[in-house]
Amino acid sequence: MHVTVFSAHAYEQPHLTAAAGGRHELRFVETPLSLDTAAQAAGSQAVALFTSDDASAPVLARLAELGVRYVAVRAAGHDQVDLPAAARLGLRVANVPAYSPYAVAEHAVALMLALNRRLRQADQQLRRHDYRLDGLEGFDLHGKTVGLIGCGRIGGVLADILRGFGCRLLGYDVQPDPALSQRTGLRYVSLPELCAAADIVSVHAPLTAETRHLIDADLLAQLKPGAMLINTGRGAVLDTAAALAALQSGRLGYLGLDVYEHERGLFFEDHRQDATHDALLDELLQQPNVLVTGHQAFLTREALSNIATTTVENLDAWAQGHPAAHELQPAPAVLQPVCSP
Repeated sequence: MHVTVFSAHAYEQPHLTAAAGGRHELRFVETPLSLDTAAQAAGSQAVALFTSDDASAPVLARLAELGVRYVAVRAAGHDQVDLPAAARLGLRVANVPAYSPYAVAEHAVALMLALNRRLRQADQQLRRHDYRLDGLEGFDLHGKTVGLIGCGRIGGVLADILRGFGCRLLGYDVQPDPALSQRTGLRYVSLPELCAAADIVSVHAPLTAETRHLIDADLLAQLKPGAMLINTGRGAVLDTAAALAALQSGRLGYLGLDVYEHERGLFFEDHRQDATHDALLDELLQQPNVLVTGHQAFLTREALSNIATTTVENLDAWAQGHPAAHELQPAPAVLQPVCSP
């Protein structure tokens, strides 16, 4: 099968090439998929997309006109793909639902620790030969209450890790997992109860119509004063402007983000030499109690290898005339779960 791989970054190309093993011809395109770049898929039966690509209805229609029949998403999140439009156009779509929950969960802990122990400020001070400890006070994670919004694969791994720190665990999920509670001591509660009690809130919810801006000004106002908020899930689950206001008012004590609701066209690219800036993100980055990483939580060798392997397995199945193991279907017209396993 001939496959055009959009948003093909240098760090993932060797993994994809190795996984394909010569069974598929991969054309790597560094630019993201859009209506302007879709023509680069001409001659391909399949495209492989990332979270930064645009697979809206007009783009999918253009791909179908070019003869593309398969869309392989190289990530778990697939909100960038208009699944009903894909179904109407006869395009089959598959994703990589589980590549390494450890990568994302461990990154969430890294954000917690770096914010808590003020590592960014400490590093900057030492580079100026300022070895004072003033303003660098943190707190013990041991004994703190951590609330997990979304207790699926990643949330479950994070619960295991935080249990090792001696944290008390609260969870919010529409599909409670009794085994997780038994293993970690996590207690499922309502969202308001979680916000009121948690010293740290970590978000691991997918982006759906129901979860967009789930964490808004009203919910932020219910947080324990000075709480830490971590989001390694999907950017638009958090109302970023409301979070900035909560930081500036002192209601929110710390904010750690690996995802950002306006990241498309910004993250994954080098903008040092152009005028591409985001005023809201710039203001966030000026706050001393904010730490942002550019959607890199997934970026481990193990995760990249697993993503490549599963993506190629999806392509193998289609090439052999079989459904892919992780094919996606349009959601039924009912309310979607806030948090998926």
